[in-house]
Amino acid sequence: MRRRQFISLLGGAALTPIAGTRVDADSQANCPAPARRDDGWSVPSANADTDIDLAALCRMADRLESSGANIHAALVARHGRLAFERYFKGSDEVPSRFFGVRVKDVSFDVDTLHNLKSCSKSVASLVFGIAIDQGLIRSIDEPVFSFFPELSDLRSPDRDRILLSHLLTMSMGLKWVEATPATGDDNDEVRMRMAQDACRYVLGLPVTAPAGQEFFYNTGALALLSAIVRKATGRPLDEFARRVLFDPLGITEFEWSRFKGDSDAGGGLRLRPRDMAKIGQLVLAGGRWNDRQIVSKAWIDASTTTKLKANDYQSYGYLWWLGHTRLNGRPVPWIGALGRGGQSIRIVPELDLVVAVTAGYYQDYSAEAFKLQMDVFRDVLQTIPPPV
Repeated sequence: MRRRQFISLLGGAALTPIAGTRVDADSQANCPAPARRDDGWSVPSANADTDIDLAALCRMADRLESSGANIHAALVARHGRLAFERYFKGSDEVPSRFFGVRVKDVSFDVDTLHNLKSCSKSVASLVFGIAIDQGLIRSIDEPVFSFFPELSDLRSPDRDRILLSHLLTMSMGLKWVEATPATGDDNDEVRMRMAQDACRYVLGLPVTAPAGQEFFYNTGALALLSAIVRKATGRPLDEFARRVLFDPLGITEFEWSRFKGDSDAGGGLRLRPRDMAKIGQLVLAGGRWNDRQIVSKAWIDASTTTKLKANDYQSYGYLWWLGHTRLNGRPVPWIGALGRGGQSIRIVPELDLVVAVTAGYYQDYSAEAFKLQMDVFRDVLQTIPPPV
């Protein structure tokens, strides 16, 4: 299978909209507005017009809770303000000292860190962009092997054509079996982690296509990017991210796991959902947060512009997904960070909207699970008046 087929399910499921009505007293009591916290988020005042059907969002949340869906959090930001947030109970994979991860029931709240899985890749794109902005990495057209002189024995004419841009667009042209429940331990993520040198493992894989020719999802590309950021900045990617991205965003609590000294940029980041929404708002605002330019607008624009077609429903930028969802009979484009299990940050520029969702469907690749996850996003869209 040349592409991960489950991704297309995420973008193409049939969806059931919800009807909108005004908020009544009972709904307001059971579904309070986001609280003001010292985290940089502006929240609507009690009587503010949020230009969003909060009653419908509350009913959506009630339905998720009563159905037993394993959605953990749903947050909505509109016009730069956090308009809605709701947290649920559910089963989750949590870090364990002895077993790596274990499954347990969790009552999620505003302070619970959540595994972003492959949404981590999109955050890594922002960190990489800042390194470009600061001149620590000269260009996305740099050959990958220029950062790995110790791996010169792996060089070949085909591999020498692999550029940083090919890591960012998942188009290295190297053979790779991505980890899914169906692959079990027979996948290259496991083999990469077992290897003495992850970067040597990835760059030593057989060439299957010219670099840049086609999209082929490869988490190994993030092992290379993580090592390149460390080499270019003198800090592991997570430490560099804290200084140049998280601190400026007011993100005070996060975990980014490391593997053999390098940050797991492919899927090891844990953030609070409010901070996930900040990442989305940063992208929506062209790299700005509360009047501070954190990432250049040039990098945001480049990252969120289609570079390659990924599947029948979505394309890919620099570690960001690009898709469309139909609303009122017309396609509405979105920019997304997507991670296994239902983790998502979706940005809808024409609606000035960010939607962040966390969930626990890590091992469920069924069409029903994907439909449920996408329904949350579609239900949010149905609560917003169409642009005039």
